[in-house]
Amino acid sequence: MKIEYHNLYIHYILITRQRFPFIQESSRIRIEKYITGIVANTESKLYSIYANPAHVHFLISRIPAISDQELITRIADGSLKFILDNHLCSSNFMWQKSAAAFSVSKSDVDKVCKYIINQPENHKRVSFKEEYDELIKFYLQTIKWEL
Repeated sequence: MKIEYHNLYIHYILITRQRFPFIQESSRIRIEKYITGIVANTESKLYSIYANPAHVHFLISRIPAISDQELITRIADGSLKFILDNHLCSSNFMWQKSAAAFSVSKSDVDKVCKYIINQPENHKRVSFKEEYDELIKFYLQTIKWEL
């Protein structure tokens, strides 16, 4: 059945292999623009993106016809090919085999966009490991497991 109306906001984090800082500032905007194009080609909408040296944050409103796993796979595979073909990172560049996807309520979209855009300032205060651990901790606290 077709879903006519939807409101699916997801904050994704794509991480480089072994969290190595492959992404240079000189390539950041090209990588962000390319990922934006991949998202647009899935009929989804990208609200915010920031490519850090070892990871990329982005907030997307995706269409229901594509799963989180399919979308992130398209983004990872397409951006990997683009990065390597254009020599934007070393030839050893790879994404990790897993990524993170966190649901975001409509009321928090602006807050998450600002968080993503302010990544350079955030990482002056906390490392990526600390940031990621906090996100995991926050989202795990919101899950109520029924046994």
